[in-house]
Amino acid sequence: MGDHAVRRETGPKTFMRDLLEDVRVLERMIDEGRIEADVRRVGAEQEFVLVDGAQQPANTALEVLSRLDPRQFTTELGLFSLEANLEPRELSGDCLAGMERELQSIVDQVRAAAAEAGSGIVLCGILPTLEQGHLTLDSMTPHPRYIELNRTTREMRGQQFTTLIKGVDQLQVTQDNVMLEACNTSFRTHFQVSAWEFARLYNLAQLVTAPVLAAAVNAPVLLRRRLWQETRIPLMQQALDSPSEAMTQRGGRQRVSFGDRWVVESPLEIFREDIARFPIMVAADREESSLATLCDGRVPKLEALCLHNGTVYRWNRPCYGITDGRPHLRIENRALPAGPTVVDEMANAAFFYGLIGALAEEYGDVARAMPFDDAKANFHAAARYGLRSRFRWIDGRTWDADELILDHLLPRARHGLALRGVDDADSERLLGIIHERVACGRTGAQWALDSLTNMADHGHVQERMRALTAAMSAGLERRDPVHTWELADLQDESDDLESVRTVGQMMTTDLFTVRPDDLVDLAASLMDWKHIRHVPVESAEGRLVGILSHRTLLRTLADGSGTQPLAIREIMCGDPFTVTPETSSLEAIHLMQRHRVSCLPIVKEGKLVGIVTERDFIEVSSRLLDRWLQSG
Repeated sequence: MGDHAVRRETGPKTFMRDLLEDVRVLERMIDEGRIEADVRRVGAEQEFVLVDGAQQPANTALEVLSRLDPRQFTTELGLFSLEANLEPRELSGDCLAGMERELQSIVDQVRAAAAEAGSGIVLCGILPTLEQGHLTLDSMTPHPRYIELNRTTREMRGQQFTTLIKGVDQLQVTQDNVMLEACNTSFRTHFQVSAWEFARLYNLAQLVTAPVLAAAVNAPVLLRRRLWQETRIPLMQQALDSPSEAMTQRGGRQRVSFGDRWVVESPLEIFREDIARFPIMVAADREESSLATLCDGRVPKLEALCLHNGTVYRWNRPCYGITDGRPHLRIENRALPAGPTVVDEMANAAFFYGLIGALAEEYGDVARAMPFDDAKANFHAAARYGLRSRFRWIDGRTWDADELILDHLLPRARHGLALRGVDDADSERLLGIIHERVACGRTGAQWALDSLTNMADHGHVQERMRALTAAMSAGLERRDPVHTWELADLQDESDDLESVRTVGQMMTTDLFTVRPDDLVDLAASLMDWKHIRHVPVESAEGRLVGILSHRTLLRTLADGSGTQPLAIREIMCGDPFTVTPETSSLEAIHLMQRHRVSCLPIVKEGKLVGIVTERDFIEVSSRLLDRWLQSG
């Protein structure tokens, strides 16, 4: 869990001196055999999303944490998220069952604490109901580390944060802060290794992350758009990227990355490269010199190295730590999403642990058998396409992801767990979930996308996202693996009024617009083709400059002026009433009644983002009335 004790009086030069000393001390510890080597431990970090009664993000993390054990739970970047650490345990016997029991206990504790704060919890890669309005600095956890991260990242970029992700839909959004990163919710697994075997096992972790991720994807939606099967991957890469313009032009590596090459000998290769490539983002005082601590016969914490390492986001990250007074190295896999249930996450972890163990025996040094670029391409394919990916594997053959997993990797994962003495019943149960999930093609991401398709002709998009989130919360409580779930349905809604509280929840964003100099004939054709009564007029920069209504068009035809070619600017309403996404629906209704208008363009920072019409309010009123009558 992150260290929040960041103090600005520690300057970059002082911190860099401490950082370089930590690297030298770690090198000496490795050379002298001081790193623990006689045990294989595993562990995990669980992130949660907190939601309110409307399934919207709830900024209640600090209140929830006040009811939990601070030794196990901590904050995340967003006030609508929190994190828990699981106890490390040796990979043998009933460790997976014990880990699952602990994880379920943690979920139950958080659910109970959240309920006391008027909130609920969801395990998902990205919360479907998130809107850009939730991603302001008001939703940032007010801890020094996050404030400093935001400040330094903005300074390094020298510009706003622009995110562009293309998938089934396309998302382009601009932020003035790092809060897009807060959308990501992970289940991070840890795998302890000795120093002498680090390179071999780290490379295998890189190799197997692609097929494990393909079976685990659970983040297909961001800000209402259907994007990658695991949208966390491109989102985090863009949200926390901090290169200068010159570095971007040179094609420099990003802080969030899969890496560029296999590791040859030691984790020092990664630590040194990351220090060389990436400027210090946060700095903190350390308690004492690492070298002095080592020379005194005690175990150094390597605080500077751990803090800097925490600001470089490799999808498989080397970590240094201390357990029971003994220093160790571990591989932290950051690629797997949270959820949808505890048993789904444990199945993903068992698959990951088992594959590393088995393939270490079968493949040996994977760096000699497979180009790194193939492993990297596999990873991005898995994030984008999930089980529909195609992988170029170590045998040189190209496999469909589901075929590779079912026919080749699952049997090896079982063998890998057996080599560590993991109970057969636990191995069979958890890897059986992976088998069934892959065989039917129903990952968390695919369940969500299928559910949205199932609801496509019903309700508004935000209602569908809310129903999807409500179904996730219910599935988490039932504890059934996601491949057994029924598709989400709008009947899952429990508080209909909350889903239409603001115009941002109701607005139509798939707009047909025209420019001021376009012909009126174009607007008339759009109204006819698309059965719409209002066409927004916007500039080339996307700024709203007017609106053309069906009524105005009819008047133009009635007075005969429509017989001559007309530009839209000649008849449009050039100063329409507008609202923002945060405007309440009731306020919008009153505005439309008061000014006798039948639609309201919705703008954010001067740019058109959506529209709401009287027809939208009639449809919502009809649906709510119908449900009220049925309930009576």
